[in-house]
Amino acid sequence: MYSLKDRIVFITGASSGIGASCALAFAGAGAKLILAGRRLEPLEALASELKGTQYHLLSLDVRDRSQVQSACNGLPGDWQDVEILINNAGLSRGLDKLYEGSIKDWEEMIDTNVKGLLYMTRSIAPGMVSRGRGHIINIGSLAGHQTYPGGNVYCATKAAVRVISEGLKQDLLGTPVRVSSIDPGLVETNFSNVRFHGDTERAKNVYRGTTPLTPDDVADVVLFCATRAPHVNINEVLMMPTEQSGSTLVHRHISD
Repeated sequence: MYSLKDRIVFITGASSGIGASCALAFAGAGAKLILAGRRLEPLEALASELKGTQYHLLSLDVRDRSQVQSACNGLPGDWQDVEILINNAGLSRGLDKLYEGSIKDWEEMIDTNVKGLLYMTRSIAPGMVSRGRGHIINIGSLAGHQTYPGGNVYCATKAAVRVISEGLKQDLLGTPVRVSSIDPGLVETNFSNVRFHGDTERAKNVYRGTTPLTPDDVADVVLFCATRAPHVNINEVLMMPTEQSGSTLVHRHISD
């Protein structure tokens, strides 16, 4: 088992959901954390739970290339040797037919889920290669394997994450740097509330009558991948709740 004691772990989208659960899981393993999110307040609230953990907080919008470059290049000296990058920042907007979709929603998903991941990887990966160690863990989705009605552009962005992960692993062949893609199905987070632009009732219906994954479930798998022996690379993990068997196949217990 690979020790994470005092290893620097950079998590994007760390203020809630899977990102926050990863922060807590990696803190428990003794890692030092760089926690990035668009707003500092939620990050500060999360940091208050990290007793005894060294952390560095970054207000960062991964969609902004110059901001990403500036933040990564400007890390304090003792925070520059990032050992693990968890590209978690991502979102979905809308559930419209493609020909009725919002171009603004499309751009937000593409800019965050694809371009943000690329900007972060381009900024952090060269240091991993030069130091001869590192691990890039991308949070993908079942949606990157199976499309569903109304998913169109979101599914395309998560398919891109899967393909980028595969291509990055090929590009890193001959280096010790590892690449993993963790692709969960139904996870109960703020994801659906964001997708439906704050329509809380509609968001609740996504999880009603079933037992979805929790952010902690996903964080457990991320931690597992990160703590394998250095010669072991977990390329891809596709995980779903027991009550799910596909993007549109969810068993629900609905009472009359």
